[in-house]
Amino acid sequence: MRVLQALLAGERVMMLKEIAAAAGMPPSKVHRYMVSMVRTGLVEQDPATSLYSLGPFALDIGLVAADRLDGVGLGLAAIAQLCRQVDEATALATWTRNGPVVVRWERSSRPVAISVITGSALDVISTASGRVFGAWLPPAAFRHLIDARLEAGSLPRGLRTRSAVDRMFEQTRRDGMAVVEGGHLSPGVAAISAPVFDHRKEITLAMSVVGIQGLLDTSLDGIPAHALRSAAQRLSTRLGYRGDAAAAAARTGT
Repeated sequence: MRVLQALLAGERVMMLKEIAAAAGMPPSKVHRYMVSMVRTGLVEQDPATSLYSLGPFALDIGLVAADRLDGVGLGLAAIAQLCRQVDEATALATWTRNGPVVVRWERSSRPVAISVITGSALDVISTASGRVFGAWLPPAAFRHLIDARLEAGSLPRGLRTRSAVDRMFEQTRRDGMAVVEGGHLSPGVAAISAPVFDHRKEITLAMSVVGIQGLLDTSLDGIPAHALRSAAQRLSTRLGYRGDAAAAAARTGT
């Protein structure tokens, strides 16, 4: 396992001495393991360069593990834990062709509770979850939604042109999360949302903390935002994501 972990953490191809150094083992011992793993297909060696990389069997294991991960199930547990941590309402949303949809909602213990019906559709522009998806999805995935709002003239104040919407999504990517206060959707409600990425480095879910405007700390360095960011990163890692938000944003071409 130490040898495999060294290969996972290292370059695409590695020399035997590099693997040994990363694993903290003598090269002679690592070589014996490599011989066995090459035979099973966990590792392959380029006969021309003698460099090692993960083999086809390792790829099969990774693909099957990724396919069997229940992202929504893990997300439900994540927002429940986040709700207990910050004692604010939390939500999980997934993407559909018609925009984000609330998968689950966790209520806080506060006397004045915020709630949204599971299955509620969320606007891609005026909600924090929607802005997160808009920031990290390829534009082709939601262009029809923006076009419909432009045609209807129903965009929120300050976001009534395509360029303004693009700048808003760009700012969301820079911040790493979206904040909506005053609620274009629900007056008096504030929300913070963060993206969850999968093993393909694509956004798959949005996690949110929701509260009363003026009572919920929506600053990017505040306790709710910090807890949300950490929770989304842990869930992304659990779903096989390796990288950072900037790299994911670059993949979208936005």
